Amino acid sequence: MLQNYLKIAWRNLRKHKFYSFLNIFGLSLGLASCLLITLYVIDELSYDRSFSDADRIYRVNSDIRFGGADMKLAVAPDPLAFTLLKDYPQLEAVARLREDGSYLVRRKSSTENLREDVVSYADSTFFDVFSIPLIAGDAKRILREPFTMVISERLAKKYFGSENPIGQILVLDNNLNYTVAGVMENISEHSHMSKLNMLLAMTVNSESRADNWGSHNFLTYLKLRKGVSAAQFEKNFETILQKYTGSWVKQIMGATLDEMRKSGSYIKYTLIPLTDIHLHSDRKAEIGANSNIQYVYIFAVVAIFLLGIACVNFMNLATARSANRAKEVGVRKALGSRRSYLMGQFLTEAIMLSFFSLLFAMILAYAALPLFNNLANKQIGFPFESVSFWMIALLTAVVVGVLAGSYPAFFLSAFTPLKVLRGAVEQDGKGGYLRNALVVFQFMVSVMLIIGTGVIYNQLNYIQTKKLGYSKDQVLIIKNAYALDTKARAFKDEVAQLPNVQSSTLTSFLPTPSSRTDNTFFPEGEMQQEKGISMQRWAVDYDYVKTLDLSMKSGRGFEKEFPSDSSGIIINEAAAKILGFKDPVGKRIYDLLMDSTNSKRTYTILGVVKDFHFESLRKNIGALSMVLDRSYGLVAIRLKAANYPQTVAQVEALWKQMAPGQPFNYRFMDEDFDNEYRSEQRVGQIFITFAVISIIIGCLGLFGLSAYTAERRTKEIGVRKVLGASVSNIVTLLSRDFLKLVLISIIIGSPIAWYAMNTWLKDFAYHVEISWWMFAAAGLLSILIALLTVSFQSIKAALTNPVKSLKSE
Repeated sequence: MLQNYLKIAWRNLRKHKFYSFLNIFGLSLGLASCLLITLYVIDELSYDRSFSDADRIYRVNSDIRFGGADMKLAVAPDPLAFTLLKDYPQLEAVARLREDGSYLVRRKSSTENLREDVVSYADSTFFDVFSIPLIAGDAKRILREPFTMVISERLAKKYFGSENPIGQILVLDNNLNYTVAGVMENISEHSHMSKLNMLLAMTVNSESRADNWGSHNFLTYLKLRKGVSAAQFEKNFETILQKYTGSWVKQIMGATLDEMRKSGSYIKYTLIPLTDIHLHSDRKAEIGANSNIQYVYIFAVVAIFLLGIACVNFMNLATARSANRAKEVGVRKALGSRRSYLMGQFLTEAIMLSFFSLLFAMILAYAALPLFNNLANKQIGFPFESVSFWMIALLTAVVVGVLAGSYPAFFLSAFTPLKVLRGAVEQDGKGGYLRNALVVFQFMVSVMLIIGTGVIYNQLNYIQTKKLGYSKDQVLIIKNAYALDTKARAFKDEVAQLPNVQSSTLTSFLPTPSSRTDNTFFPEGEMQQEKGISMQRWAVDYDYVKTLDLSMKSGRGFEKEFPSDSSGIIINEAAAKILGFKDPVGKRIYDLLMDSTNSKRTYTILGVVKDFHFESLRKNIGALSMVLDRSYGLVAIRLKAANYPQTVAQVEALWKQMAPGQPFNYRFMDEDFDNEYRSEQRVGQIFITFAVISIIIGCLGLFGLSAYTAERRTKEIGVRKVLGASVSNIVTLLSRDFLKLVLISIIIGSPIAWYAMNTWLKDFAYHVEISWWMFAAAGLLSILIALLTVSFQSIKAALTNPVKSLKSE
């Protein structure tokens, strides 16, 4: 019986080549898109799952509200980890990381430095928490001795080639000698810690030994014992707060935790599962940029929609062609064929078509994978060696075939033989209503994707063109300025003399991603915690305001003629507002050092700079201050609009002269700004790609339906032309019904798209408003596409000689 089903199915596919092509191509596009998105989603969900006992590892997050600022931190106080281990037997192990930024690194025997971007201090218990295999070294001893390190296999090959790295010395920043005590396997790319290549012994970091509950600087990981509930363990944090953090707050600010909470301030510690960090955490002090679970949900829904649209095509074309197969059904029923056999026949055809589509879909997806990887910034590969992959693929083909062919099977097999053979088959009825509903669904999805793409690109354009309060264009940034050592200021001054340079500044703090430091400030004479303000404290030089083209609201910037400016401070408008100063210039404030000394520094406000976006546009502008202080991480150089390559070459020549053997790394500030929104740019590109694919699939179905409609109404068209109907009348007649369906799609899809995109825009503190013209543009584009698709068949039918269509009458 199955052999007979397959034989008849193959004959029908070959007999109706045009409809078979439309079905296979449309379903292949949908399956290929769904396959690529599924690989992307699986890749995103796989982060940090390769660690043993990953389900028992958690990171401590800190939530702090104080002084007008809400801080969501991925770090915790220095002493928290080992205090928890001492006080609570529910913990099996703890470990801390203290990210220390970039270093210049070289072998002791070399004079040439290389730059390592992510260097971290780590506790010796790091490998007790994380099951990272060691290629060399003793896991029980490494990171216990001062000035020892563990490097990745990648770095071992980079610095030592085929030599044994154990016992070798690497020099950091030209003055710190570290002995390689271990080599670990490269941490998986599917981990939020994938950038960790160099771990330094925490015993060298004096901060790690300070009993300071006010300074949050350490990534803190806990490994719970088997059977311990994270939710239950989390309740112990209140005890920790009252016993330790509360004592610190009382000592420094003269207030209890409860008094702080009554005023709206708080400190909270929470646990986040290790496997949730990549998709659910976007906090300050993350090791690297994480992804967003919203995008996983969005792409998963898009995949379902695209596959749904492809299945809709099949159902539409199958039900539309029902009249052509009605007599076949009638004859077979009259000859005694059961309805179940007919249903089996139609489902077999659908599944066969689905298998052909799956084959082409894999070819398409495999060919498109490099482009998709480039678009999504991934390194996804096809798991051809996986048995489960093939099982799921084959099962998908069967399920899609059954879903796509189920309604036609029930619809066609239900025809009454007597009516069919007498030519009394109802052409529309329930089948027509279903086709209309499915066409509406297809174009509703297309309209939603078009609107989503428009909103995303409008927001990205807003980000690019918004006035930021500083000028990011024509600013060259030189990294690793500390490699210049005592020549840093001289280098900056020499660069400023170049003909194409307007000004230069030496600092570690820029509006683009760079150093950040939060401090607690109080107005002079005030010590109550209600008067405190959490504010960024940036160390800058005299030329900072000029180089970044900042605007002063009142007062002045730092000037060399005034030696007293060393105790001066510049604040932004947001800080002045929170402090409550109507005329801030001349007022005095002090900051409380969050270290074991708990000492104070007093500053006189010299000026107020206009608010500028020093953080992402996802966040509101917070309180910011600038002080004169030594900070030699970066050199920012404002260029004139002239020959940039020549100027970069001149700067590089100066660098090599003053810092021989040190790597020359540079970037432009506008590039850093763009990188902040790279994920949104990728989402926009992926959105528009799948929007185009959804339109193509929808047009294939619409093309097939319009061809069928024109074929079914051939004699009607002939009669109308004989009676004097023009080509435009015929085209309008055949197009009108389809355009009605597209209009309904626009009406239904627009509010859904508005809700979805409005939710997405809430991630940005500064964003565009969704304007009516976006919906109008998406609607007009959909109507135009549908009209062009239908018009081809309509015009073809209208131009047919009526004699040919009526000669059989």
